[in-house]
Formats: sequence, structure tokens, C-alpha cells
Amino acid sequence: QVQLVESGGGLVQAGGSLTLSCAASGSIFSINAMGWYRQAPGKQRELVARIGSRGSTNYADSVKGRFTISRDNAKITVYLQMNSLKPEDTGVYYCNADDLRYTDYRGALRGPYVYWGQGTQVTVSS
Repeated sequence: QVQLVESGGGLVQAGGSLTLSCAASGSIFSINAMGWYRQAPGKQRELVARIGSRGSTNYADSVKGRFTISRDNAKITVYLQMNSLKPEDTGVYYCNADDLRYTDYRGALRGPYVYWGQGTQVTVSS
């Protein structure tokens, strides 16, 4: 069974830093892009940062220069280093995996599918 498990959220003062991690587990064959999205109270979920299988990245304008996304393909883990945090960065951060393929119990290749983590809360106090 494929899972994405996030960690690293918490409470931090404005100007501080946090690093989020998202580890994918299961009989994963391949993943195209991985990314981080966030959802603030009363708002829609929005893209924060995304990284392709070969390392290409894109960021929301609001986080450019402050956040860095990286990926360890051997560990099937994506990271989000967040610096100079602002109160408006507060929200639930979700890990995402696009075009995920895995092998089932019979060894058959399944997918591609989109997977989401359960979310981790980030709160930035002013």
C-alpha cells in the first residue's frame, strides 16, 4: 500500500525556519513530480513548490527566495526548507506525488495515480 507521510510542521515565530519532509512508502515503481501544497483557513489549497523527477523546480511567487524544495530519489523523499517565515505562511501543508506508479501484490504495474499526504500544520506567529 502506497503512503505519503509528512513530518516537520509546528509553531514558529515570524522570521524563523522549518523543514518539512515527506516520505513515500510502498512498492513504488516511479514518481514524476512531487510537491507541496498548502491550505489556509477559509482558502483554497494552493501550490507552494514542485520538483520534477530530474530536479526542475517551480515555486509560488509568494515563497520565491524563501523556500527551497529538494528531493532524494533513493529515499523517495521530498523536502521543503522554509526560511524567513511569515504569518501568511500559516496553513496545513500537504505533500503530493504526481504520476505515481507501483507494483501490486501480483507484481503488476499500476497507475499512474495522484497521491496526497495527510497534511502537517505550520503556524507562524507574529
